[in-house]
Amino acid sequence: MEIRIGVTHTNKEIEVELADGADPDDLAATVDKALGDNTVLWLTDRRGRRVGVPLARVGYVEIATGEDRRVGFGAP
Repeated sequence: MEIRIGVTHTNKEIEVELADGADPDDLAATVDKALGDNTVLWLTDRRGRRVGVPLARVGYVEIATGEDRRVGFGAP
């Protein structure tokens, strides 16, 4: 699963690829709670690295599961 976070005042995105067993609903609940508390969102990627995102600068959060990804000429 992949999470993409847009950061305000920059045209870059933060992309973190999470473990295959990660639950999108649990991740969304974690993001909601962190946004409500206005703290730092900590994510652990599939290699075990931790990424901290200060939520005061978050523009949007996109959660994509592996099934959403389409590659090639047949992709819409």
